[in-house]
Amino acid sequence: MKRTLPDSRVLPGHPDLARLDQLGAEITRRAGGPRLLAESFPTMLRRCIDDVIMTPKTGRRSYDELEKTEKTYIGTRVEIELRALLQLPRGRLDTEILGQDVDIKNTMGSNWMIPTEAIGHPCLLVAADEARAACYLGLIVARPEYLTAGQNKDAKKTVSAEGFAHILWLLCNHPYPANFWRTVPPEAVTRIFAGGTGNQRMATLFREIQGRPITRDVVEAVARQQDFMRRIRSDKGRGTRDHLAAEGILLLSGHYDAPLIAALGLPACTGSEFISYLPRSRDEADLATRMGAPLSWPPRQPALDL
Repeated sequence: MKRTLPDSRVLPGHPDLARLDQLGAEITRRAGGPRLLAESFPTMLRRCIDDVIMTPKTGRRSYDELEKTEKTYIGTRVEIELRALLQLPRGRLDTEILGQDVDIKNTMGSNWMIPTEAIGHPCLLVAADEARAACYLGLIVARPEYLTAGQNKDAKKTVSAEGFAHILWLLCNHPYPANFWRTVPPEAVTRIFAGGTGNQRMATLFREIQGRPITRDVVEAVARQQDFMRRIRSDKGRGTRDHLAAEGILLLSGHYDAPLIAALGLPACTGSEFISYLPRSRDEADLATRMGAPLSWPPRQPALDL
């Protein structure tokens, strides 16, 4: 999305204010209120993108690696998921809100393609900025004067520079979950995926990235094996957790180890997240052992034959 957006002019006196205010209030109500909208919308958007990237199956780790048709499909997926999130019906365009036909437009770039059939109708604008982990949700009435004069071969136009000021934003430059692999140094990514086995890759993942919750999806993508959840737990000395414990590194589950995670002052994890940690003292190592996570102390060099 554009790094600099004009202030919205959808204020008292604007011809679209009443119409867009009503639609915005209904969308927010259907989401469960402003707080839940700000929580559920970014999560939904992240899921739509990651489900198309399909890292566990394809090995791809970013939007840029997708085929053109897959990038197009993300827009369809967002439309479907957004209707489900807000419990909206299908309409003559993409949906119907308060008796009005509304088109849903999504972009991973800096603008939206507005079809001729949407002109004169409200459009629900969705955008995800992968580079800055920011998302956008806004409403505009697709008036010709808000759109570019030029059009593509399908007669679709984009929102003009002037038109951006006529968007009523529900969420603007709002944080959303970053693509995990964008937050990891490239050299660390190389080391993680250099492992020849799932255990090796998972062990390197949790050596490289400590003190930070890691989702089950990321672990599955690294492991690339069906029994990765068995491997991540203690497994008669063969699991990733066993190998890391022998090196003095804790691998903790948000579901099973929440009390120990809290006792060590680590970030809280959901039930489907994991976190690794190298205790900084004998006291911390002893605490972990007392709470059911025994490990070797002092730490030793990592094993290479996982």
